[in-house]
Parts: sequence; C-alpha cells; structure tokens
Amino acid sequence: MIDFALTDEQLMLRRMAHDFAEKEIVPVAEELDREAKFPHEIIAKAREVGLININIPEEYGGLGASVLEECLIAEEISWACSGVGTALMINNLAAVPIKLVGTEEQKKEWLSRMVEGELASYAVTEPNAGSDVAAMEAFAEKRGNEYVLNGSKTFISNASEASFFVVFARTDREDRYKGISCFIVERDREGFSVSKKFDKLGQRCADTAEISLEDVVIPEENRLGPEGSGFLTAMRVFDISRPTVSAAAVGVARRAMEEALRYSQERVAFSQPIVRFQAVGHMLADMAINIEAARLLAWKAAWNVDRGQPDTRAAAFAKAFAADMAMKACVDAVQIFGGYGYMKEYPVEKLMRDVKVFQIYEGTSQIQRNIIVRELTRG
Repeated sequence: MIDFALTDEQLMLRRMAHDFAEKEIVPVAEELDREAKFPHEIIAKAREVGLININIPEEYGGLGASVLEECLIAEEISWACSGVGTALMINNLAAVPIKLVGTEEQKKEWLSRMVEGELASYAVTEPNAGSDVAAMEAFAEKRGNEYVLNGSKTFISNASEASFFVVFARTDREDRYKGISCFIVERDREGFSVSKKFDKLGQRCADTAEISLEDVVIPEENRLGPEGSGFLTAMRVFDISRPTVSAAAVGVARRAMEEALRYSQERVAFSQPIVRFQAVGHMLADMAINIEAARLLAWKAAWNVDRGQPDTRAAAFAKAFAADMAMKACVDAVQIFGGYGYMKEYPVEKLMRDVKVFQIYEGTSQIQRNIIVRELTRG
C-alpha cells in the first residue's frame, strides 16, 4: 500500500521546525547574510529544541530521526534561510559515515561529542578534485599504529567552527577507487589549519573554508571503516544525504513562490493585480507543480533509505530535479517582482543568490545526470 500521510509525530515535528524558522531565523536572516555572520545563537536555540543532531541514534543522545523526518525539517529551515539550514545540518552529514562504518567505540565517542555541543565537518572536496572524488590527492601514510596526513580540502562547510572533521584521503596512490580511506581528524592536531572563510555569493552565513594538513598525525583508531573503503563510504553517504539537500531546495523554492504570489496579488498594473495576467499566473502555477513534484521525489528517495534500501538513482532524480527547479523558481520570482526583485530590500534577491549552490554542492546537476545515465545503462 502507498501512503502519503505523515504521522501525527511527523506533523508535529514539521510544525515545530516551521515555527522555529519563522520566529528565530526569518527576523535575522537578512542581517546574517549581509554580515556573513555564522548563526551561533540560532544553533544554540536549535540544540535546545532538538533541531540539530537529529539523525544521531537515541542511544548516543540524538533524536534518532528518519531521513524522511530530516527532509521535513530541512524544508522548513531552508524556507527561512538555506544558509542557516546548511550550517545547522552539517553535523547530520558528518554523522552519516560514523553511523555507516564506525565501530561501537567510535560511535560512542564522536556522535556523543556532537550531541554534547561540538560541531563537526565533512571534508571530501579538494582544489583539483570536486566532482571527480576519486581524483583526490590528500594522502595518509601508515606509520606503525598511526597515520600521517598531508594535503588540503576546499569548500568545507563549518570548517571554521568545527572541532573535528571526517576527512577522506588516499592510502594507496595506485588504486583509484580502492585507495581511499576515511578518518576523523581533530582540529587541535599539530599541522592542521583552517584558512579564512570564503566570501560567497549566497548562503553567506554558512561558513565555508579551506583546510590544510601538514604532517598531521592521528592514531589508527581514528580511521573509519577498513583501509581502502573510503570511496564506497563517500558514495553511500551521498545516497543518504541527497534527499535531505533536495528537500532543502524545495524549501527555498516554496518561499520564493509564496513571496511572488503575495506580491503578484498586491502589485497592480493596467488596473488589475498582475497575478491575473496569464504570463505571471502560469509562472506561479509551474512553481507550484514543480515544488510538489520535487518534494515527492525527495520523500521517495528518503523513504528508500529508511526502508534500508538506499537508491542511487532515486537520490540523483531528487537532487537534480529539486536543484534545477528551485533555481528556476527563484529566477521567476525575481522576474515577477520586476525591478524590485533585483533590490536587496526584497527577499527574492537573497533567495536567488542562496539557491544557486544547490546546483553545485552534493554533486552538480550535471553529475546527477551522469549518475542517472550510468544507472539506466546498468539495467
């Protein structure tokens, strides 16, 4: 049986997330964007009400939320500000590989530290290895019971704020896919440094920086999973994280549609509200259609994960469609606002800047299509 109804608990969770977004994020979103200010206070309040670390299992102090429930929260938080949403959800991303391949001791140590107040970060991308994850050059050399890491990672979310990082690095320079391993690296390790954060087009309150590893020594017990399993772990993480990112894009698009709809009903031209003009009305109708479709794709991909059957193709469907849809929705919202939409005093300008990165991070829209073609040809 197919059931599109949310449980009472899920409805309550979504309502709580929306109320939090409306009361705590919307009033300060413009200021956070203008000053590129990390949302420390919002994260602290989110911790109080249980809207951070939501995917960490209850036995380690988290909420134990399903991926579908993560999607519900991501949509509401990103409806208010996707920059805050990114800053808030990175702990969830960093928790995934620990949950997937970590030992019981590692889960107790690192997941509990996040619940107790620490921020973590997830470091895969390098200056010369973005979409091509297997091209990474950071190297971890095994020396006795330790590893020595050298290299750099870029575009790392929450890098300036995190106390530890899930870092992917080569342990074999010859094997492209089976030569990558996954490690936890604490910020205070000698040789570890974080650059000044990047000055970005959008999602400006979400910290993004580069990290450098120069002879960083970590114990063998900081390796997550068997040596050489890092590439597979990273791909499994994408199958789990992309539905949530897709839902966040839906939240941005929904906000753009709501703002455009409100404005089009108030703005009068040629003696009538502009919503009555078919050219405007059809843009709004297309937004509504595509938002609904994207949400269903995100929920389907999340449902697959929650059933224990992560589906790479479904996750790519959701990510590609939601990202592209949200970009178009925001561009069309600016168009409906006309000249006012181009001004910073109106919200759609920020939405259009914020949304662009959804077509880039967690795998570009082009990479999603490559994945889909690959999955189709596998039969």
